[in-house]
Amino acid sequence: PTGTYVLLVTLFLVSILMILNVPLYILRRRLKDFALEQPNKKAPRVKSFLPQKIPARQNLLQKESKKKMFDVLKEMFTFGEENKNVAERPMVKTRQIMRPSKQPKVLMPRQNNLNNNFVNYKLPPLTLLMDGEISASHHQKLIKQSKEDARVLEATLASFKIEAKVVDVSFGPAITRYELQPGPGVRVNRIANLSDDIALNLAVAGVRIEAPVPGKSVVGIEVPNTYVRNVMLSQLVRTKEFQNNPAKLIVALGQDIGGNPVIGNLAEMPHLLIAGATGSGKSVCLNSIIMSLLLNARPDEVKFLMIDPKRIELMSYNNIPHLVAPVIHEPDLAAAILKNWALKEMRHRYDLFARVRAKNIEAYNQYIIKNSNRRGIISINPKTGEEEIIDKIPYVVLIIDELADLMMVASRDVEITICRLAQMARATGIHLVIATQRPSVNVITGLIKANIPSRISFAVQSQIDSRTILDGMGAEKLLGKGDMLYSPVGAQKMTRVQGVFVTDKEIHSVVRAVKAQGKPQYIQQILEIKPDTKDGGLDFDGTGDGKDPYFEQAEKIVTTTGKNSISYLQRKLRIGYNRAARIMEELEEAGVVKAKEAVLPPEI
Repeated sequence: PTGTYVLLVTLFLVSILMILNVPLYILRRRLKDFALEQPNKKAPRVKSFLPQKIPARQNLLQKESKKKMFDVLKEMFTFGEENKNVAERPMVKTRQIMRPSKQPKVLMPRQNNLNNNFVNYKLPPLTLLMDGEISASHHQKLIKQSKEDARVLEATLASFKIEAKVVDVSFGPAITRYELQPGPGVRVNRIANLSDDIALNLAVAGVRIEAPVPGKSVVGIEVPNTYVRNVMLSQLVRTKEFQNNPAKLIVALGQDIGGNPVIGNLAEMPHLLIAGATGSGKSVCLNSIIMSLLLNARPDEVKFLMIDPKRIELMSYNNIPHLVAPVIHEPDLAAAILKNWALKEMRHRYDLFARVRAKNIEAYNQYIIKNSNRRGIISINPKTGEEEIIDKIPYVVLIIDELADLMMVASRDVEITICRLAQMARATGIHLVIATQRPSVNVITGLIKANIPSRISFAVQSQIDSRTILDGMGAEKLLGKGDMLYSPVGAQKMTRVQGVFVTDKEIHSVVRAVKAQGKPQYIQQILEIKPDTKDGGLDFDGTGDGKDPYFEQAEKIVTTTGKNSISYLQRKLRIGYNRAARIMEELEEAGVVKAKEAVLPPEI
């Protein structure tokens, strides 16, 4: 009978639990809480069997206890119907510690600015560009002119007792190349030494002789065309070499002598140095590079930092969404931004690569795309130990229109910064495009040349300038107006190219289409940078006290070494003679050194 009672009680309790739909541990906790809340009173001793009256206070406590029991049962009964996740009542004598949830910290504000969302952005249509086609009459004139020039060329060489025959002719936009097959026993340098005589007989300004042509057993003689044809940007961006290239940093440079498109990739260069005299086509080349990137990449894929000390060439691109800062005109401010932002951005990107174990920007972005959700990837900052949300990062192209102006302000800092970026910034997606119209050794130093292997030279004034930019001759014989020599990294020979011609109308049309789809969101860190000058900096604009930024450094050199000659300051500070002389005059005015009469050096 006892087992039967136990079984019936168990079935009764199970039925109650199923009817109430309350878990057993919840029921146990509710009853325990109720029991702990009752007053702890000792049971009174029974002194008599007479009935005792219950005090009013004890009667009130019993009523409250019954009411609480009713509330507990009511809550238990409605537990499964209203909300199965109802909060449990806190136990007596139990302290509940509320810990604030740790929210991931958003990455640096500049990263948000560098990677804005442009999912609905549409690339500018190619219909905004002007068409450039070769007319049939123009081609017939080239063929007729080439036959006459080939005959004159063979006759000229024969007059110098050089046997050679024209075996092929390549028509370019501005140059026609005649390929000569020398006869047996003819030395190639004999033909190369006759460039002036050949130009005289062909009645042209000059010819360029390439001996031999790479990959061929011929000598190439490049003769200017009588009828020059412009190479339009639309002709190159519509080619399969440009359209089928998945890279985001491809640029249309021009056409070679054979009329083939010359397409470059900044990611492979990885930096580009451009030089040329005034009117040679240097600024047009910069515009063609920028336009190629605007036609091929969204603002969240490629960003620009433009430095234009001349205040003319790059003004059209102000306020495009690809910019990280307004176009910079002041050379001292540009030098400070390169030093205080570009280098820090490079180091920051290397820190991001280390977190995901990526070697370059391509591997990093692929990792982000593969593993991130809408919020990005949460990563631990090794420096602060806090969580951050990391996302894709775009390429950054630094464009400097005139390097000479920056070197005048702070040659040492600019040289060190450019060399540092050229050495390490390639993997981080930061690329330099530097142009100058003064290819002298004071502007294009040996360190800069050694770290920027890809170069373009337009027409220059002398062989010395040609050697400075290309490490060889040839640029002094170029025709100007887009005629250039292109020497990419790893190339054994330079390629003669007719550069792309971009009109102002095309630039305004593309820029207007780009601006209509978004506004620029500049990086606050760049906007807060001030020119890194001391004592007012150089007095280029007639402001400040006129002291040179190297004044304090020169004062320290003079007082510590006791040497106070202009040439010594020139060597120690790595500056020009005129600037060193001005610093010496400032030291004399400040009383640091004392001028002596005649040619004696000043006293300290």
